[in-house]
Amino acid sequence: MKAKFQFTLSMIIFGTIGVFVKYIDLSSSEIALLRGLIGCLFLMTVIIIMKKKIPWALVKVNAVLLFVSSIALGANWIFFFEAIKHTTLSNAVLSYYFAPVFVTILSPIVLKEKLSAEKIICIGIAMLGMLFIVGNGKISTSGAGDLIGIGYGLVAAALYASLMLTNKFIKNMDGRDTTLIQLGIASTFLMPYVFLTEGFGLFDISSSSIPLILIIGIVHTGFAYLLFFSSIQKLKGQSIAALSYADPLTSLVISVLILFEPMTAIQFVGGVLLLGSTFVSENQSIKFARRKINYMQE
Repeated sequence: MKAKFQFTLSMIIFGTIGVFVKYIDLSSSEIALLRGLIGCLFLMTVIIIMKKKIPWALVKVNAVLLFVSSIALGANWIFFFEAIKHTTLSNAVLSYYFAPVFVTILSPIVLKEKLSAEKIICIGIAMLGMLFIVGNGKISTSGAGDLIGIGYGLVAAALYASLMLTNKFIKNMDGRDTTLIQLGIASTFLMPYVFLTEGFGLFDISSSSIPLILIIGIVHTGFAYLLFFSSIQKLKGQSIAALSYADPLTSLVISVLILFEPMTAIQFVGGVLLLGSTFVSENQSIKFARRKINYMQE
């Protein structure tokens, strides 16, 4: 029960990040850089307090994969934050949650997994749901369209899918250590990118944005990842698949009930189709894995 509570809490925390991003007067790349730096320092502090050692030998073995996944992580944050800034939180989150669909599509190529008929149907339903969401996109009075935000969300989803697939090839490293290294590498490469594209405006952050940045770095990154990795190893795959939907559902509730952002009936149906199909697809993967394990044990 404790592990389920910790995992659910981490998902709820992840689901609230959008409302903070919306009110930070920095570019998406600057927010991503500060999030990575603060989150990395937080996790490093925790590891030092717990007297844990970073397995540098394993880091060296997985260096290429860690580098690729770190770049994907940093870029994923930038595009997701851009999605939040260009469209409603619900649109950004639903498009971002297309990531499991990308993973399912790429799994036969990257992981050599069989694509079952059930998964093909789920992909089709997810795409239909995304079509409903995109088809309802409109150009706002400010000139920045919801379609642009949804596009950013889909790019972020593709990057997150590449991150998930790359992480599957990282061997013998604890999730907490992997995340710490990825945050460090992502921050290192985001730093010159931010200074080249945004200049040094990072140091002109307003006093109202400072607490929001600290919350995103400490709570939404360091603390949330700590809860996530402390609980995920104690949970069954089916529980993880079900409880992970606390993330998008939290964002949708905030979008509609707190930010009072509009959501049409078509968007709602699209969201149900998208999230429902990814849920069914993930459960199919878990059942297949269980059958495979049982067959090998017979």
